Amino acid sequence: MFQALGIVCERGERRIFSGLDFHVEPGQALVLRGPNGSGKTSILRIAATLLRAADGQLTWDGTNIFDDVYQHRSRLHFIGHQDAVKGALTVRENVEVWANIRGSGDGHVDRALAAFGITHLADTPAQYLSAGQHRRTALARLVASPAMLWLLDEPTVSLDADGTTCLQNVIADHRAAQGMVIAATHIELGLLDADLLQLNPK
Repeated sequence: MFQALGIVCERGERRIFSGLDFHVEPGQALVLRGPNGSGKTSILRIAATLLRAADGQLTWDGTNIFDDVYQHRSRLHFIGHQDAVKGALTVRENVEVWANIRGSGDGHVDRALAAFGITHLADTPAQYLSAGQHRRTALARLVASPAMLWLLDEPTVSLDADGTTCLQNVIADHRAAQGMVIAATHIELGLLDADLLQLNPK
């Protein structure tokens, strides 16, 4: 179980939120909702150890995640606005980079390309992709390089209806395999049974 207790986030002298509690268990999802500036991205970055909370505790099965930051990062994917897709590499090469990080191999790469409907683009340099194709390539790492916890920041940006359906199916498969998802999204993504964390700006 991934759990947050009493999380406080500050930006400069402004307190974004305080006393924030949540938890996600295997197979579950948590959806973050709130207006711009309410702290959705900050929660995801804190959960990914990319941002340090001003106070509070984050634990994985009872152990503080900051006891071993690298171990925690090895069990998650963070998909934010900066997607790390390299324009000089082909679609397949980009996905292979993520697969190789965790040693998941070509089988996972092929499944990832198929899952997001980009197999036909495998040999296309990423710099020539449309915005939607670019986003699908970034999201393909979720399948190519398995991780227990997915942290998704508005993952449907630039996706068309078909791309959104691909993502919904991938999330459903991940949860069925006891994976966990925390997502900041205004699209349902098949997460009707997810817990909701509503954020309001201070």
